[in-house]
Amino acid sequence: MTLMTDIDRYLRRTGMPETKFGRLAVKDPRLVSDLRRGRCPGSRVTERLRFFMAKQLP
Repeated sequence: MTLMTDIDRYLRRTGMPETKFGRLAVKDPRLVSDLRRGRCPGSRVTERLRFFMAKQLP
């Protein structure tokens, strides 16, 4: 699965706004909107995002 697919799924399951997700995960409230516009995160950011989502869901 792609990172954006995982983020979308996480946001739907939790009901969390995109800006809050970005702020809590990597201190960037515009992250999700930037990703939708084609931003390619580095491996460290990707790892932090995946860790954040895994830690938050049961």
